[in-house]
Amino acid sequence: MASTLPDPQPGTRRADDAPPASERAGRIEAHGIDHIPDAERHGKARELFSVWAAANVNYLSLVVGGALILMGLTVWQAIAVLAVGNLFWTLTGFLAVSGPSAGAPSEVITRAMYGVLGNRVNNAVVGWLISVCYFALNLSAAAVAAFSLVEKAGITTTTGVKVVVIVVIAALTLTISVYGHAMIMKLYLPITLVLAAVFAVVAVSVVGHADFSYVPEEPLTGVDLWATVLAGVTLVASGPLSYTTSADFSRYLPRTTSKKAVLGWTALGAFVPSMIVCSLGVLAATVVDMTDPQAALEKILPGWFTPVFLLALVLGTIAINALTAYSAGLALQAVGIRIRRSVSVLADGTASVALTLYALLVSNFLDTVSNVLQLTVVLLGPSMAIYATDILLCRNRYDGPALTDETPGSRFWYTGGVNWSGALALAAGVTASALCVNTLYTGPVAAALGGVDLALPVGMIVAAALYALLMRRTRGGPATEIPA
Repeated sequence: MASTLPDPQPGTRRADDAPPASERAGRIEAHGIDHIPDAERHGKARELFSVWAAANVNYLSLVVGGALILMGLTVWQAIAVLAVGNLFWTLTGFLAVSGPSAGAPSEVITRAMYGVLGNRVNNAVVGWLISVCYFALNLSAAAVAAFSLVEKAGITTTTGVKVVVIVVIAALTLTISVYGHAMIMKLYLPITLVLAAVFAVVAVSVVGHADFSYVPEEPLTGVDLWATVLAGVTLVASGPLSYTTSADFSRYLPRTTSKKAVLGWTALGAFVPSMIVCSLGVLAATVVDMTDPQAALEKILPGWFTPVFLLALVLGTIAINALTAYSAGLALQAVGIRIRRSVSVLADGTASVALTLYALLVSNFLDTVSNVLQLTVVLLGPSMAIYATDILLCRNRYDGPALTDETPGSRFWYTGGVNWSGALALAAGVTASALCVNTLYTGPVAAALGGVDLALPVGMIVAAALYALLMRRTRGGPATEIPA
């Protein structure tokens, strides 16, 4: 049985009398990592667009865009890097198709890849730890904007004030996550519209001031250029790669929902706003110093608009972090801890607040963002590659109820609770990626190539190829398909 406890729901109706999602938005979601019965499935794939759009109009995207110029790229080189890096949202969309098929979140579906017990380790690291780190990074970004807003109100941002601001933003974020899926689906369309209106004004100001012919004083060439381009692609791709949990938000859709629609609306909802907001960061960096993006942008925005802009930055970050906290809560359940989803979300928030306080009060924020985002792809790239490969191998035919069985008799117990095909493939992919990385440390392959970082493509290719090879030898193929 699933290691989760349902949240109490007084007067909960039977599945065949379940209210529509809009009527449940004000109630705490009862489901955790348990299977969603067909009778409780609802919605359209197009609703995923606003979920992912709202999550990608945020401060961190401005930071990433500005960072590309600070790394030494020209405007058009940076835009090209953004296009390539954001194409990885297609993989996020592809993973989302497994949600309607299994009626289960990604944290459970990956039992097919790593086994019941092996997947607990996977969720502890790839699911929970990485999610908490991203929550902290995004919370840090929102807090920086909120600090400025507080100062404009005439309040000195002492350490105590900063702590209060961080806790308030985290509380607002976690409220959405605790209420869960229906609340997210209901709120994110209006959030998307509000953020789109605000950033339209930002776009007018930025484009009006931007230097489209900008070239750094010492343009990069040769190996240095390629090393920077690949590092930039890795930095941008770290966003979509962090969402190996995209099935969490599509699992309530009917089983018959078009796979192309799920993939398309997820990928498009994330790609378009991410591309636009990151590009604004690039263009802004041609005329202002984006080492402090929020303060820099204030110099080219209308004075009356600055408070609105700062509030939008906070709102956008709350939107993305609500998704992150939601998935982190599911990951904590999937580790094997019998805890209600709502309680697990609060536990995640507590850990993230602690990391945020460190990032803002002890460490250098911009360096922390760049290093963490680039380093996480060493793990996230191979993990996403294995997930995508499994979907292809089993033709996306997942048996949701069977995936919730955690007993030694489960089809996904494999050998001692571990699918060694997935475990070895992930280990090999991560090792190969680590040998090629050039961020907090330089791997031997990267050093031999003059600093060129091939961690992302190498790690993904090695993991996917080895997993496909090993699974072909495991009982003649993947053990994920629904029995005919």
